[in-house]
Amino acid sequence: MPGADPAAHEAAARSGADVIMLDLEDFTPPQLRPKARELSREVFDRWRKAGAAAAVRINPLETCGLEDLLGVLAGRPDIILMSKVVSPEQVVALERATGSSVELVPNVETAAGLLKTFEIAKASPRVSALLVASEDMVADLGTARSRKGEELAYVRARFLVECRAAGVEAIDCPYTFSDVKGAVADARYAKRLGYRMKSLVDPAHARAINAVFTPSKAELARAKKIVAAFEKARAAGKDRAKVDGALVEVPIYAAAKRLLGR
Repeated sequence: MPGADPAAHEAAARSGADVIMLDLEDFTPPQLRPKARELSREVFDRWRKAGAAAAVRINPLETCGLEDLLGVLAGRPDIILMSKVVSPEQVVALERATGSSVELVPNVETAAGLLKTFEIAKASPRVSALLVASEDMVADLGTARSRKGEELAYVRARFLVECRAAGVEAIDCPYTFSDVKGAVADARYAKRLGYRMKSLVDPAHARAINAVFTPSKAELARAKKIVAAFEKARAAGKDRAKVDGALVEVPIYAAAKRLLGR
């Protein structure tokens, strides 16, 4: 959410999002950043009272990021995101500058950053996730943003693989159009790729996106069926089971267990 817009802060608190981020980068013009930093403590408290984790996105430390950081640390943000990360050294510098155990989420927004995703993720044990951008990435690639997102297909797939390999969570890019139907379709595509988290810029999309990523009753029922059938087959000394005509082997069983765990 824009850093210096109290009305937007209130809308975010009502959105149903799991994490709400105070953005001190592109959503806050430079002249309004001092005001946004001053508001941060009150805003973080309000968002936590609403049941969300309170996050902040700062500018790179090489620009005004250190001013951002020093201006918001008193509010004890749960998560600190940093924009336009292209190297692991930036993450190491951020870790040192925070002086606390707060979670770090670097933002990968360029082709150069994408090629360093694994190294960025492994740069600090406090990196819990990485977020991949849409608009900045598209601009860096020299193309245009579309509702279907074909221009980001490779970026999103590679980013997820790099994050999984590094053992951190991958946060999918936001759908930057206003229609809820398109946001839902984009979230479903991300889920098919393997994402479990998605960023957003419109509070009206939060509940719809959460619904996509929350296992449905049908998915849960099928997962239970798979687990029961596989465990019964194993108890009988068999290597696999059959559920509704499909063979169930160890990877499918493990996936069903993970779904039930969520």
